[in-house]
Amino acid sequence: MQEMTENPGFRCGYIAIVGRPNVGKSTLMNQLIGAKVSITSRKAQTTRHRITGVQTKDQSQFVYIDTPGFQTRHSNALNRTLNRTVTTTLTAVDVVLYIVEAGTFGEADRQVLELLPKNVPCILVINKADRMKDKALLMPFARQVADAFEFKAVVPVSAKQRFQLVRLESVVRDFLPENPPMFGEDDITDRSEKFLAAEIVREKVFRFVGDELPYTSTVIIEKFEQEGDLRRVFVAILVDRDSHKAMLIGHKGARLKEISTQSRMDMEKLFGGKVYLEVWVKVKSGWADNEAGLRAYGYE
Repeated sequence: MQEMTENPGFRCGYIAIVGRPNVGKSTLMNQLIGAKVSITSRKAQTTRHRITGVQTKDQSQFVYIDTPGFQTRHSNALNRTLNRTVTTTLTAVDVVLYIVEAGTFGEADRQVLELLPKNVPCILVINKADRMKDKALLMPFARQVADAFEFKAVVPVSAKQRFQLVRLESVVRDFLPENPPMFGEDDITDRSEKFLAAEIVREKVFRFVGDELPYTSTVIIEKFEQEGDLRRVFVAILVDRDSHKAMLIGHKGARLKEISTQSRMDMEKLFGGKVYLEVWVKVKSGWADNEAGLRAYGYE
């Protein structure tokens, strides 16, 4: 750390990753930092918190901030909180990555575009570029989106395939200020293991019950203890109705067991040690539309 701090050419800054739901923001950040700290899902509203991912390399420290997808369809307290997280983040970063999906630029994308700050370098990132069957259409599409805002650069990528991510890093670095690092060289996030454990369980809920369970569910860590390399994690999944609880538990508890098993395996991989995990499902009606309750559950 001292050696990097004394290097006058070192660059460090915050980079916000914004876009409508489901354009691949979390996947992009995980690939850029080389670790899974932001959960992913095919479903909208997977990311509900501002997640920081840190990558230190080549005389640079990239501090990426994965934001929730900007919500336009519903106006409950949860979605208002998610949108506030997006707009607040945009006021305090050095670079903005505006993510769109190749070939798609709709009203939801335009609503996020209107939030982009005029005084911060914004880079247009066209994700899933590998999915465009007719590659000749990529450049006209890029011009269409770029005409709507004064972007500093346009970079087509495929986050899943890692296509052009090295180029994207190079472009981002050019706009980072000369600063000493804010995190240790081996840090990958500023979030606690307790927070990451909750996110892992929530990802499995979306993965195994996403098509049936409405998004009025969340995950609370009731107890997180560490004894040497063993972590004991006790988790409550909050749902809105008894019928939602039955969906999560499944026939003879099979679905909840699968959620628990997959969550435990992911935690052990991320934390590098054994995990004892217990998961319960609790009914708490109206939690997603209660401002005070949302703050108590860790929503900003």
